[in-house]
Amino acid sequence: MNWKRAAGVVCVCLGLAAFAVVTRKDLRAAEAVEENSKPFFPVAVWYSGGKARAPMLEQVNAESARLWKEDLQKIKGLGFNTVRTWVEWNVGEPREAEYHLENLDLLLRLADEVGLRVIVQVYVDSAPEWVGAKYPEGRYAAQDGQAIPSQAAPGFCFDNATVRKAVLGFFQEVARHAEKNASFYGWDLWSEPAALNWARVGYKSEPMFCYCPASMDRFREWLKKKYGTLEKLNAAWHRTFTDWKQVEPPRYGTILTYTDFMDWRVYYGYKLAEDLKMRKDAVKSIDPVHVATSHAPNPSPLVRTLADPYDPTDDFLMKDSVDYFGTSFYPKLTAVEHNWTLNRRALAMDLTASITGGRGFYVGELQSGFGVHGTTIGSEVTSSDLEMWTWGMVSRGARAINYYAFYPMNAGYESGGYGMIQLDGTLTERSRRTGETAKNIAANADLLLHAKPKQAEAAIVFSPLVPLLGGYGEENSRNAMHKALAGYHRMFFERNLAVEVLSSRELAGEDLQKYKLIVLPYPLMMTKDEAAALKTYVKNGGHLFVEARPGWVNEDGHAEAAVPGFGWTEMCGLRESSIDPAKEVAVRWSDAEFTGMSFAEHFTVLDEKARVLAKFSDGTPAAVEHGHGKGSVLVLGTFAGQENETKPVRMHPLGGILAKWAGLTEPELKAPELVELREMESRVGKFVFFFNHGDKDAEVEFAEELERSAANVREIVTGDNTKSEGKRFAVKAKVPAQAVRIYREANSERRRVSRADRWSAGENMGNTDGKYREGVCGDGGDDHEWRAGAPVRKRTLGIAGAGYVSPIWSVSGISSVDGYAADVDKRDWERRRERVVVAGAERRIRAGVV
Repeated sequence: MNWKRAAGVVCVCLGLAAFAVVTRKDLRAAEAVEENSKPFFPVAVWYSGGKARAPMLEQVNAESARLWKEDLQKIKGLGFNTVRTWVEWNVGEPREAEYHLENLDLLLRLADEVGLRVIVQVYVDSAPEWVGAKYPEGRYAAQDGQAIPSQAAPGFCFDNATVRKAVLGFFQEVARHAEKNASFYGWDLWSEPAALNWARVGYKSEPMFCYCPASMDRFREWLKKKYGTLEKLNAAWHRTFTDWKQVEPPRYGTILTYTDFMDWRVYYGYKLAEDLKMRKDAVKSIDPVHVATSHAPNPSPLVRTLADPYDPTDDFLMKDSVDYFGTSFYPKLTAVEHNWTLNRRALAMDLTASITGGRGFYVGELQSGFGVHGTTIGSEVTSSDLEMWTWGMVSRGARAINYYAFYPMNAGYESGGYGMIQLDGTLTERSRRTGETAKNIAANADLLLHAKPKQAEAAIVFSPLVPLLGGYGEENSRNAMHKALAGYHRMFFERNLAVEVLSSRELAGEDLQKYKLIVLPYPLMMTKDEAAALKTYVKNGGHLFVEARPGWVNEDGHAEAAVPGFGWTEMCGLRESSIDPAKEVAVRWSDAEFTGMSFAEHFTVLDEKARVLAKFSDGTPAAVEHGHGKGSVLVLGTFAGQENETKPVRMHPLGGILAKWAGLTEPELKAPELVELREMESRVGKFVFFFNHGDKDAEVEFAEELERSAANVREIVTGDNTKSEGKRFAVKAKVPAQAVRIYREANSERRRVSRADRWSAGENMGNTDGKYREGVCGDGGDDHEWRAGAPVRKRTLGIAGAGYVSPIWSVSGISSVDGYAADVDKRDWERRRERVVVAGAERRIRAGVV
């Protein structure tokens, strides 16, 4: 929710005589927010009652309540504070408007009794048969237009208005059941979004979706907004349409142009993001209170492309459709040879954090047991795996962890896999250890929920458009961009230099100057906005490193007149003169040597001030640096990133060269090479994580200067306290093999305010001297820890009352009044608080919405 666009007027009346009536729904909202205002970090296991695997459900019987409650007590006893349950459309509405949500109702009631919170996963990808019978035109269609029958999955096309209405109606009915329960915490509205979920139409050759009439109509509407007139579309597509009804998505490629293909795939990325938002809006119309989330199968820059016929999602777009977006995480999914390496795991985590822009993310599924696919059995998932994976996600800003699953799969080709415990209910060592991790997260939720990963000094640009290069019939791999990104990420990760990943389509809205270095890998296709934003970055003092052939073609697939394109020849001080294709290209950079791939790009240097920093084996320039404005650009005429992912080089020399060139800050860390450093910061404290990925214990020394003096430092896994002197944080520690140590540092300039020190109902909460009076509880933080004398900022009465006054909702734009500030705290926004106002201390203050 964007609070600047929210609208509302709040009226607060004190006393018994003058008050507005608060509805029962408002009081339920008040209770939900009062509970949610406490620091709560969901650590959940997937469990729907009984042993049925998602998305299937166990039939409720006379023994269900007792057995399920025993399971829930077991889950809570291990240390988890949440369960993630699910509802399925196929079972939940077997006949139109006949709802069967007994499983959900029972689980929510039992969770209320046990004291667990519940996140609800809604599945509509398996659809009931009545939908197809009533709306046969709603079936999916591939390029030949032939309808795809649904076998429960993949369901029916959301583009069809009647199908969409039915789908959203089911979401709303589930919301009516869930939102009234105290245990209900939030939603996941789409598990692993895709154009077509849970099905592969193998009887068709190279199918792509969807070509049903409703999908083509929706695509036409998007084209009308992009081009405006049919004449402009004809010019872009090299066609001669005379009526918009003639316009259809391409079914194959031609030699003439692939702008139609580009539009079709780019559109589909936006469409899926819009589909997710419609789900959220439907649920929020019934339940505006609870958090709405979704999660991808993996971060899209890891492997997925807009050209994928089944899953053309762009997670950078999807993130804006819900409160929190996130990912699944299965490093040992099935076959042992496909297990993710350390670098792959770190890349997936960093991508998830980068995609969500620092606002946090949900890990929708974190693998809990060995994988199974038919007769293929994966590697064992160990206690250490779960500890390292969990804290790895938390250190990057995760705001919830959901382990998949509590019980192993009991049916299908994944039978026996992915469980945290045994199918007969026997606990495992990893379930006990992971429960302890959950307890540790809960114990530190007050700071974890407000801390963010330390700002990176370097960024890598990922372009979701580059994989579309070549159009429908591209012959080479569409994953060269992904490999290039991974190769450069590896260079920085191995040096413990934090790096963020940016979308090329979002650069215009980014504060790029916060980065000392930006890397632009595999830059063959660029957009006008991307080129302009990076040029401004360099002009204002940034260091831009660019691989070969930048801006060769534009976003329409049309070649630029010169390379570098978009007028970059002046900024780069050179232009391309020729290219030599080669599988490997040797580069010598001072005393360092490494290889690139694909080709060597030769340059004509246009400015005598340009400096040649590296050469190819034939002695021609391989890397050229040129100043522009206050900054500098460095062009390398080959692809070193992709080569480093294809044939990894430990501590690749180019990583060190770029770090030195841009002046990146190297951490003051002494540790073996397999020790990973992560930091999280907030204004009242920080965390320092040491992950030992090696097979031997590691001696670690780390130090850094702090902005404020540290009050105390505690290692939260062992509970050991460490003294800190002044503003220098320093630690020496032994980190066991395949383990993590986490140091929590608290500022000495803050104080914890007793809950006895609070403003009472009606007391003046605004201070005219611009300072908080000593003893006032915070400004809305759940931990109520603030520096004495911090500047006054407008906050809600309920939050500033530190738990004594119950907040219902605050709506933005209200000025502060003596006794009741009604502006919205940023962290209220992070918890998605919307609506009404302030209800008061022990119900003595009553409020209503005008």
